[in-house]
Amino acid sequence: MTNQELDERVQRAVDNFMAGYGCCQSVVAAFSDLYGLDDTMAKKIGAGFGGGVGRMRMMCGAVSGIVMLVGLDCGQTEGSDREGKSACYKVVQDLLEKSRQENGSIICAEILGLKGYEKAKDCYVASPRTAEYYKTRPCAAKVESAARIFANYLKEKQK
Repeated sequence: MTNQELDERVQRAVDNFMAGYGCCQSVVAAFSDLYGLDDTMAKKIGAGFGGGVGRMRMMCGAVSGIVMLVGLDCGQTEGSDREGKSACYKVVQDLLEKSRQENGSIICAEILGLKGYEKAKDCYVASPRTAEYYKTRPCAAKVESAARIFANYLKEKQK
């Protein structure tokens, strides 16, 4: 895969987010076809991870997208394959550490500047995507970061 093709996938992830999809959906859908997963199914699988998993502000949805993609890329398929499982965990830890270094955290609440666990009771209602939303949220940049981290991982694998 060329650098241009990888850059186009990163842009696709950002475009998905700007079209209203969640962070996880945006990242996973940008690469899903590489693993035989169609766009619709990728977006369904990633749907519940938005807002830091169900809008609970836990692990960033874009970061959750990295985890899903790593599983698609190198996840083990035999329950007894401890070596394969360990190899997958190593890739996940390495990429999430890159995300933490780039973004200061992999926790949605911290990325959004919330103190501790500031989730209003029953706050499951998705925020409307308005111009103000996009101005005040760093999420598009986090989606871009996550997609670029995964694209760079794929590029390194090709060497």
